[in-house]
Amino acid sequence: MTDPLVDRLRAQIGGVRDGALLRFSLGNALLGDGVYGEAAQAFRDALGFDPDYSAAWKLLGKSLLAMDDEEGAASAWRSGIEVATGRGDMQAAKEMTVFLNRLSRPR
Repeated sequence: MTDPLVDRLRAQIGGVRDGALLRFSLGNALLGDGVYGEAAQAFRDALGFDPDYSAAWKLLGKSLLAMDDEEGAASAWRSGIEVATGRGDMQAAKEMTVFLNRLSRPR
């Protein structure tokens, strides 16, 4: 069964509303549905429109971690922390720092 929200968002790709927010919204919906690979691609697409979109970096990392790509998640969060810090988005930087620190803890 397909998600109607995902279908509506996909229908807008390539249209006048296509951009970072649309791709981020699609990624967020896919992440919620557990379609991690497609979610990660949607977040990468969002970052293609706006590489300073710190929320996209954060959720890209979450998507990659859900696919057991710890190195990719860590890289995304490091980039996101740099972007967020540069933009003064300290809350996003703190969140990604917490996620990154959790990866480095022994299990």
